[in-house]
Amino acid sequence: MVNITRAADLLEVGANGAGWTAPLGTASPGDPAVQPLSPWLPLGAISDDGLVQGFEEDSQSFTPWGLTSPIRTSITSSLRTFSLTAWETARTTVRSLQYRIDVAELAPASGLTSFAETASPVPDRRAFWLAVFDGDLQLGFYLPEAEITERSDVTHKQDEVAGFEWTITAYPDESGNTVYHADRVPETATYTGS
Repeated sequence: MVNITRAADLLEVGANGAGWTAPLGTASPGDPAVQPLSPWLPLGAISDDGLVQGFEEDSQSFTPWGLTSPIRTSITSSLRTFSLTAWETARTTVRSLQYRIDVAELAPASGLTSFAETASPVPDRRAFWLAVFDGDLQLGFYLPEAEITERSDVTHKQDEVAGFEWTITAYPDESGNTVYHADRVPETATYTGS
């Protein structure tokens, strides 16, 4: 009989998580178990929809004359995205990201924060650190160069938390990498070659 190997502690239920942002060029915190320090700024509460890690790829297959199956496939486009809904819409960092404004421009004067949205937004690339926690399983995603490329409508109503729903697109850094992973996994995940 076949022995089926299973380990419940290797399942991931994204029970908790967080996100931070920092200026381009900021080094990765490196470990999801360590609190990110300045200049990393927190995104605050994220909706219970959690974090969605997106993979979007296109490919081109090459089938020789006389065959019906391809003998080679090339990836022609590879995009990595992360989606989340930031619930703390009054947090300065979050407002800065939503409206593509430097945090310093959101300093209140006489208790009033004033800013204008431009009709011609420019790229707003920043570094992001996103973490997912499930007991001993901790996942860290460092995006050295990324920006919010999709923003959903914001609903303001009595029976719903307003939130900024974002898709963050990761771009290649100087090394050609888009996402760096730093994961803590339980001991049972030790590499065994299988």
